[in-house]
Amino acid sequence: MGKPTGFKEIDRKKVPWRLPVVRINDYDEIYTEHKIDHLQEQGARCMDCGVPFCQSGTGCPIDNLIPEWNDLVYNGRWKEAIERLHKTNNFPEFTGRTCPAPCEGSCVLGITNPPVTIKNIENAIVDRAWAEGWIVPEPPETRTGKKVAIVGSGPAGLSAADQLNKAGHSVTVYERASRIGGLLQYGIPNMKLSKAAVQRRVDKMTAEGVTFVTNANVGKEIDPKELINANDALLLACGATKPRDLPIPNRESKGVHFAMEFLTANTKQMVHGDDIGNEFISAEGKDVIVIGGGDTGTDCIATSIRHGCRSLVNFELLPKPPEERAADNPWPEWPRIFRVDYGHEEADAKFGRDPREYQILSKEFLVDDAGNLRGIKTVEVQWTKDEQGQWKMAEVEGSEKDWPAQLILLSMGFLGPEQYVPESLGLETDPRSNFKATHGEFATNIDKVFAAGDCRRGQSLVVWAINEGRGAARSIDIFLQGSSNLPAPGVTLGTSMQVG
Repeated sequence: MGKPTGFKEIDRKKVPWRLPVVRINDYDEIYTEHKIDHLQEQGARCMDCGVPFCQSGTGCPIDNLIPEWNDLVYNGRWKEAIERLHKTNNFPEFTGRTCPAPCEGSCVLGITNPPVTIKNIENAIVDRAWAEGWIVPEPPETRTGKKVAIVGSGPAGLSAADQLNKAGHSVTVYERASRIGGLLQYGIPNMKLSKAAVQRRVDKMTAEGVTFVTNANVGKEIDPKELINANDALLLACGATKPRDLPIPNRESKGVHFAMEFLTANTKQMVHGDDIGNEFISAEGKDVIVIGGGDTGTDCIATSIRHGCRSLVNFELLPKPPEERAADNPWPEWPRIFRVDYGHEEADAKFGRDPREYQILSKEFLVDDAGNLRGIKTVEVQWTKDEQGQWKMAEVEGSEKDWPAQLILLSMGFLGPEQYVPESLGLETDPRSNFKATHGEFATNIDKVFAAGDCRRGQSLVVWAINEGRGAARSIDIFLQGSSNLPAPGVTLGTSMQVG
């Protein structure tokens, strides 16, 4: 694939982000313009590696045909590249912007050299396809007469809707918020994934026959049993929206918020211009502390900077990752190494330092006499392995510290889906409170009801949500029709599958 000797002759070079001192003044996407020559050169680094770990196993969860479209880009065949990309991925612009790229972690070239810039190339393919007008509505030629309702319009719900509509079923997607997109709309800031990019996919799906219903809270305002009775199948793709809390003294103080409260309100007011009143949480002029790392923590950092915060610190409980793979983290596993994301880069440009403080345990929120947040008390921790090789945490004596803060954002992950939908249906859940359904089948204990995405799997990546949505669509199609021409995850050609 690519140029046979390209990986030996060409160094990895990512498409740069806009300068941090410039981009922190707006909410526009952080990306710069794609340069065709640069991307073709980077595509030339893709090796004829024999077994492309990038597209399966520890690599891409939706089995993107990465070597194929790298080669097509290298040879200037961009329209064919988007056709190959769409065979496995309904929304390459979502993954091309938000995915941490496990494919790059599994790139064979990455054993000895920096891996191919797969994520950049994917994003460039789909952006060019939109710009050239190659992506247009393609309604199904015939309809099956079957109706499917989907609860949730995040990446799992949208990918399932797209696939089921292609199969000819009539699909209606219910979303409790005022706009379609779920996590894509409200959980990921505009700087990383523009809401225009989300909306153009929604518009395309609408033109193809998918119906979207907003401000529709299934389980509260709409009885899910009514949806079961009115449709031939129901898919629950509600996400994992119950945040992990931090139950330490003074948790109820004014100024402590979950990350999604902060990010959602920001998107509503600063991007969409909605009048949300007291729902908006401002970081302007405040000392801000973000507790928890990951993508969401980074998004909170970047958003706080754009608000004009006075100072910014990010607490992480674990030690600082190594610069290179550790001995117990071999290729092709996901490399657990130190990374500088866009928010960290912006904090360094604004305040002159990386915002992260490692091995910090929060002990108590500090408040004034009126109950307003004024800071947080912490202690340092050390991590050691016991005789069984298990990591153990211990507080460091004498390391207590008070940090000033008028806004603290909790970004510590999610515990699972909210429970009012399964409770109203009698739906079985697993020990982690996720909707119980087997991957590959996606059927719940209730006839006609399926589950996919984070509400079934637990908190995960956008690309895994697309995997789940596509897989659930195929299972529902088989349930309705007895067979399916929709590809299963890992099967890119539409081979029919009969039910035994």
